[in-house]
Amino acid sequence: MKKFVLSLSYGKDSLACLGAIEKLGWPLDHIVHAEVWATDCISADLPPMVEFKKKADAIIKERYGIEVEHICTMRSDGTRQTYEKIFYHIPKRKSGGNFKDGSFAGFPYTKGAWCNDRLKTNPLDAFSRPPQTGTVVQYVGIAADEQERLKRLDGITRISPLAAIGWTEAEARRWCAENNLLSPIYTSATRGGCWFCHNQGVDQLRLLRKNYPDLWALLMKWDLDSPVPFHPNGRTVHDFDRRFQMEDAGQVPSDRRFRWGMVSGSSRKD
Repeated sequence: MKKFVLSLSYGKDSLACLGAIEKLGWPLDHIVHAEVWATDCISADLPPMVEFKKKADAIIKERYGIEVEHICTMRSDGTRQTYEKIFYHIPKRKSGGNFKDGSFAGFPYTKGAWCNDRLKTNPLDAFSRPPQTGTVVQYVGIAADEQERLKRLDGITRISPLAAIGWTEAEARRWCAENNLLSPIYTSATRGGCWFCHNQGVDQLRLLRKNYPDLWALLMKWDLDSPVPFHPNGRTVHDFDRRFQMEDAGQVPSDRRFRWGMVSGSSRKD
């Protein structure tokens, strides 16, 4: 017996899959979302996205009669896994490598980052491989004009409704806007994804510090504890904080004229 599951990220493409599935007349049994938590009580999403998810869930339930299932990685003790718990986890390591014995993980590396696999991919994979017999067909939000990404789908257990109906990214966005399901990440400066992501740009970090000082303070705390630099270029959160303080004081530019050598106390000068 087949079960048909939509993996929902709340981005335009995965949400527009709902419209494509409806028009195609395809079956849909479950809608699942991998919910990521920064701590036990703090979401990985910024507040505007948290509120949008609630609104979207209500619209989906009313229109399609399906409740979005928010799943997350669970620990062996029955509690949910969080970014902070993995951050401070002390793994068993072989001698050598980049860490000393007894040190915890800290921030993820850019390559081989643990956060995506352990907090997003793993719970979705587990849902797609249930203990009961049968095949799970996963609907994936990849638009018709994303040819390289479409090549990764097998067309059997992982299928793109958008490609099947011929909807491009622009058409997916238009459907979301027309159905009151367009995420705030497309209409404001709000960033999609986790607010603590080490791959985000300087503009998003600046907004995080300005608009969410409590979250910035937590990121600063993690930065002090981490054995791994926050940013792929080796910068720390404290480096960025010093930069932003100097920008606020008018001591350094905030545009492309900026150079790290202008920041006193930076961990690197290039």
